Amino acid sequence: MQARAMIAEMTAETTQTEATRDTHMRMQAVVAPRYGSPDVLTLTEVPRPQPAPDEVLIEVVAVSVHAGTWHLLRADPFLVRLMFGLTKPKHPILGGDVAGRVVEVGRDVTTLRVGDEVIGDLSMHRLGAFAQMVAAPAELFVKKPEGIALEDAATVPVSAVTALQALRDHAKVRAGQKVLITGASGGVGTFAVQIAKAMGAEVTAVGSTRSLDMLRELGADHVVDYGAEDITQSESKFDAVIDIAAYRSIFDYRAILKPGGIYLQVGGATKRFWQVVFLGPFASMLGDQKLTNMMAKPNAEDLGVVAAMIAKGEVKPAIGRRFEGLAAIPDAIRHVEEGHAKGKTLVRI
Repeated sequence: MQARAMIAEMTAETTQTEATRDTHMRMQAVVAPRYGSPDVLTLTEVPRPQPAPDEVLIEVVAVSVHAGTWHLLRADPFLVRLMFGLTKPKHPILGGDVAGRVVEVGRDVTTLRVGDEVIGDLSMHRLGAFAQMVAAPAELFVKKPEGIALEDAATVPVSAVTALQALRDHAKVRAGQKVLITGASGGVGTFAVQIAKAMGAEVTAVGSTRSLDMLRELGADHVVDYGAEDITQSESKFDAVIDIAAYRSIFDYRAILKPGGIYLQVGGATKRFWQVVFLGPFASMLGDQKLTNMMAKPNAEDLGVVAAMIAKGEVKPAIGRRFEGLAAIPDAIRHVEEGHAKGKTLVRI
């Protein structure tokens, strides 16, 4: 009888240990089993990822939501399906912008160590930021810049790098040039205003009435309320138009572009994207102005450039709305999809 009792006790202890280990190997995540509205998202338990030799495991502190999030969730435009899964997301845990702490490193990783606070963009990898933990290559991350809280740093990767590449690589903005930024009060726009100013440009920012004070605080030289003034009827001429709103014809901006100027569509309505793709090259050949668009290319080097600007105080996130917990991610996406989000939208995990 005593032997049986000892065996039963040992079996119970083993079962409890295995259950505890299994619990530690699982985590909470927001999963998109199919394309659709935020209603398709479910908060569920999934296996905790294991980092590959070149990867790090990140405990997620915060994520940010931007227009690309809902475009991917809804597969809008259809081109999204060619990149992320034809019939359903091949990576059902979405989320690209992430800030967190390194809790495990792969055996080949030398650039990061356990305890490092990092930010990264996972949008061209496996995504996966909408979870308690995520594993991804170490090369996708940079250490959190000084002078900013870790959770606030989650708003930086996609939007700030997009703004940097738009101004530096595509519009090739130089000191003294006049730059017009539409949709300036959104995620990319708030970074674009600050980066353009850091480049020495004279910035005119277009936004809603309620965002004008914020845009002035971010450094815009001139602000325009799109509800009260049609910027395309302005007498001012611009070297570059960075169109992040993109809800009107690209040809409306030709009258306010200087000879040799560039119209660059960065975001906005899908139909404007296709208008630039199909008509922009022909319009550019028929005149001395360039009408084009861009796709941001995530890379840690440019993220490091932005991080350095933040550390120097040249750039800071403008956070308009904060949400709490993984369960709030669908609401955060709805907020952004409404099209009137002011600044960046943050979810603290």
